[in-house]
Amino acid sequence: MDFPGYNCFVDRDKMDATIQDLGPKELSCTELQELKQLARQGYWARSYTLRGKVYQRLIRDIPCRTVTPDASVYSDIIGKIVGKHSSGSLPLPEFVDNTQVPSYCLNTRGEGAVRKILLCIANQFPDVSFCPALPAVVALLLHYSIDEAECFEKACRILACNDPSKKLIDQSFLAFESSCMTFGDLVNKYCQAAHKLMVAVSEDVLQVYADWQRWLFGELPLNYFARVFDVFLVEGYKVLYRVALAILKFFHKVRAGQPLESDNVKQDIRTFVKDIAKTVSPEKLLEKAFAIRLFSRKEIQLLQMANEKALKQKGITVKQKRQFVHLAVHAENFHSEIVGVKEMRDIWSWVPERFALCQPLLLFSSLQHGYSLTRFYFQCEGHEPTLLLIKTTQKEVCGAYLSTDWSERNKFGGKLGFFGTGECFVFRLQPEVQRYEWVVIKHPELTKPVSLESTTILSSPCHSVSSDPADRLSPFLAARHFNLPSKTESLFMAGGNDCLIIGGRLPAHQAGLLSALGHLAWEEGMGSWVAEAPGQLLLSQVVGTSPEGQAEPL
Repeated sequence: MDFPGYNCFVDRDKMDATIQDLGPKELSCTELQELKQLARQGYWARSYTLRGKVYQRLIRDIPCRTVTPDASVYSDIIGKIVGKHSSGSLPLPEFVDNTQVPSYCLNTRGEGAVRKILLCIANQFPDVSFCPALPAVVALLLHYSIDEAECFEKACRILACNDPSKKLIDQSFLAFESSCMTFGDLVNKYCQAAHKLMVAVSEDVLQVYADWQRWLFGELPLNYFARVFDVFLVEGYKVLYRVALAILKFFHKVRAGQPLESDNVKQDIRTFVKDIAKTVSPEKLLEKAFAIRLFSRKEIQLLQMANEKALKQKGITVKQKRQFVHLAVHAENFHSEIVGVKEMRDIWSWVPERFALCQPLLLFSSLQHGYSLTRFYFQCEGHEPTLLLIKTTQKEVCGAYLSTDWSERNKFGGKLGFFGTGECFVFRLQPEVQRYEWVVIKHPELTKPVSLESTTILSSPCHSVSSDPADRLSPFLAARHFNLPSKTESLFMAGGNDCLIIGGRLPAHQAGLLSALGHLAWEEGMGSWVAEAPGQLLLSQVVGTSPEGQAEPL
């Protein structure tokens, strides 16, 4: 494809000021690994001509359904769909969810062409029910297409991708919302300082993270979005998570210690992204994104599937239109003798997103059930995950998130044996807030990833093992993905007939698997928890999750 110059949809002055056409004109490499490096380095980013050729090539190579609309289909249907309407007055399809069409460097004719293309896509893809990212994708592709029909064909190929291992763009609210939940999980793991800020300034942090795709597909300036899209076409969806995490890290770095510009953190982040050129270059943004040590694409896919399953259990379907999904802790239906609503929201924000949607349900309280370990097990078995809250006579407040059913202890015949997953963590709220996770989360260099092909898959710690990957309770930090000397190095729960341990009391060679001092233990008949400060136990409660109904008072 030879471009004599910019196409008729581009404002030449805006384009020259945004992306100068100074780079190479040809690309000869065919190896994926080399192509990946060139995309990250921005090899074709400074050449309008070459970027158009590369987009054409990469999108042509996307595996698609047998019947995928092409340029000729657009020519056949455009007249019937648009009719006598002027392109500027055309309505947008419902699936874009009132998303504004970014103009980037398009002229008036280009802006109208985007609307026409979107309407034709809606005609050919009735199964697409929610896709707010599509206007930005079409607008970008139109900059690098000969005409509307070619742009339509490119967008259709992206939507029609049928490679299950190559997710490109969310096309239903179920997929979109599970992606938002997955992003929230990733922020919780990899951007803890930023996550702490989000929790402090917003009542519902999930609604902040639900905006993450808009940062990329709408707010990013064209030269930034095009660089992200270059790598996205080569490497896939995981790139989007990386860049959004990098944006959040830069936002926190710039705004840490400063008052927010408004009482709406969502709007503040949008403004920051729109003006991101004041803070960081496209090269530095991508450099930051690829410096984040994310877990494997397979792990993220499993986490996304688990989040989709949680949403389906709340009644959300593939055909669902926009619906607000909130964190489940609300002032009107929550009461505890140990923590307040604000503290519980902080704790709930640490819990994996798929469980944070559920209502908290009281399972055990020392005020009601006493201090018997047998009674503790009786009340808690059959529930996973659970949250333990503890208050001592010295007013320390601490606890633990427990990923696995306590009934797993029965496999050890009454003896003390470790189980659970790397999602377990312990925490304290008083005298200061601190969460203690598996150190591998922050220091993955302590272990080496093991390829799934060469690793024996361990049974999931559930009542029954399912062949459905989404049924695995904790796909995110399973020990099987790490080259650990012993599988017990990621198992942080132990319960016997006379004591239980959470997070520690491991042999010396396993020290440091949870961050320092992250340890709780209970000994039958002693009436005390071994924690950071060995105060006498005053109150303890265990909270489970209930997907239906209102929360019971704690």
